[in-house]
Amino acid sequence: MKLGLHIADFTWQGGPTVLRTDLGDIAARAEQAGYDRVSVMDHVWQIGHLGPPEHEMLEAYTTLGYLAAKTERVKLLTVVTAVVYREPGLLAKAVTTLDVLSGGRAMLGIGAAWNEEESRGLGLFFPSTAERFERLEEALQICLQMWSEDDGPFEGKHYQLARTLNSPQALSRPHPPILIGGAGERKTLRMVAQYADACNIFDSPDLAHKLQVLREHCERLGRDYDEIEKTAQLRFDLGRDGERVEQTIEHLHELAELGIEVAHGTLAGVSEPGMLELVGERVIPAVAAR
Repeated sequence: MKLGLHIADFTWQGGPTVLRTDLGDIAARAEQAGYDRVSVMDHVWQIGHLGPPEHEMLEAYTTLGYLAAKTERVKLLTVVTAVVYREPGLLAKAVTTLDVLSGGRAMLGIGAAWNEEESRGLGLFFPSTAERFERLEEALQICLQMWSEDDGPFEGKHYQLARTLNSPQALSRPHPPILIGGAGERKTLRMVAQYADACNIFDSPDLAHKLQVLREHCERLGRDYDEIEKTAQLRFDLGRDGERVEQTIEHLHELAELGIEVAHGTLAGVSEPGMLELVGERVIPAVAAR
């Protein structure tokens, strides 16, 4: 099992004037600790369970570009991009740019979007649920076409591209890995089986059931279930003095038994000295073989 660090809260001591320094330091320390990947949210306001909307939130792809310059090894992605916030052609271009400038470390994390409040607040496009899922599928098709040798037109219900030219192409082969976030059984997990290289599902009591649904979609579509990287989204809380390290390791072993390959999530106290190092010293070695 590998670990991924999700940075979702930028309200740290010192405020915006030192945010860039703190953020770069966290990413570098996460890489040194042995994390496999670092992600940020694709939100423009803070989300409810983390804080009020007025709390600091950075734009995702600008942030990932900055983190690319501060790291050398970790993969970089959003968990996950709201499909309707960017036109798919521009999204493919942004991820390609991140991949080229990071030396082939970009992933496309994408989902159908859910935060209507921030969308209405900043005037972002936010259609019905059904339309967002239709647009998600077309966006996946567009990205895959732009990451192929086919630079011809794309004619969809919602998107029409006259020429899907993408130069330079991504360094990742055959393309930046696509991760779809969400666990909707009828649409989301079917799209994972059809288009994605990885899934991202919340750590919950029905996780095993969701993975079984994904397996059934793979069987229907003729996709090898084992080709898809299974990632679970959770919150790591090791305790102020590491008193919950063993409990965390035990739970990660349980996730590994279900087939989870990447445990990806926030870390309580991530900006505190020694917390990332504790993960690197005790948690990552304990789960690396699972």
